[in-house]
Amino acid sequence: MTALFQSWGASFEWAWFWSMLIGVLVIALPLMLAVAMVIYAERKIWAAMALRRGPNVVGPWGLLQSFADGLKVFLKETIIPTSANKGLFLIAPIVTFTVALIVWAVVPFAPGVVLSDVNVGLLYVLAASSLGVYGVIVAGWASNSKYPFFSALRAAAQMVSYEVSIGFVLITVVLYAGTFNLSGIVLQQQGFGLGIFNGFGFNLLLFPMWVVFFISSMAETFRTPFDLVEAESELVAGHQTEYSSMSFALFWLGEYANVILMCALNAILFWGGWLPPVDWKPLYGFLFNPGLTGLFWLLLKMSIFFFMFGWVKATVPRYRYDQLMRLGWKIFLPLSLVFVVLVSGWLMFTRYGGPAS
Repeated sequence: MTALFQSWGASFEWAWFWSMLIGVLVIALPLMLAVAMVIYAERKIWAAMALRRGPNVVGPWGLLQSFADGLKVFLKETIIPTSANKGLFLIAPIVTFTVALIVWAVVPFAPGVVLSDVNVGLLYVLAASSLGVYGVIVAGWASNSKYPFFSALRAAAQMVSYEVSIGFVLITVVLYAGTFNLSGIVLQQQGFGLGIFNGFGFNLLLFPMWVVFFISSMAETFRTPFDLVEAESELVAGHQTEYSSMSFALFWLGEYANVILMCALNAILFWGGWLPPVDWKPLYGFLFNPGLTGLFWLLLKMSIFFFMFGWVKATVPRYRYDQLMRLGWKIFLPLSLVFVVLVSGWLMFTRYGGPAS
């Protein structure tokens, strides 16, 4: 696209700027629409599992319910507590929402369809997603209320606990793929499973790591059964208790953007990303071109994982906080460390011919 703008007479600097701006909008605007629709979809999933109807009044089949809720929140008054630190109080939801968006810059949607195809894309995802804890901590502290502050401390401990396990899980993926580039990781999964299936998840050493990653991704995004950050019976709405109007909406949008991101990472890192499930040539371009077909497969896999997120939320009871921390530090961390040793040892003997003499 930069070359296109240059052909119209723009300098390289302006051509690059406009191409990047358009790329950001092409990702951010559909993502915001997707957040609205997945909230509707999740409410429908919960309703079906509880034998209820769910949203069915606003618009056909209730499709406009999320937009009606968004309009209602937009029209509400923004209330700032008298004793709150006003600057930090307003900055916190912006930080949470912004961090949830910037990670998508390196997510590949199809072959060549990525805003920034950097070589250290996986490290960028880890670094950027880790910044989300600052929005939570600042929100809890700036509210100058004990319940949001307690919740913020809980959230910080929870995020750090499960990010450690996620980091070791991703090491096993990088060892097999041989690259930190997300597009490269996807390509390394082609025909990986018995020469037929596409995905690291078909490997007996990496499938347990996917299970750990999937559960940790729920804990990382404060989803049930790990939603101790806003346990209604204990902390009302957690670090968001004092927020209203669009400030609260930014937290909500950031949370669901992170959920969609985790669904995408589950698909990209373990189940082939934009590749079809089976390494069969007709499945690579049946929708007019490979790019559109790749986008179809990625969105299909993300939808399956999102359904699993909603399924767990509708059926699994909440953990106690000590159970949550024990799972992260005493089970997932040792397990992921053991598998790092197993994977590296297996690759040393099978791929690199054993230790050097």
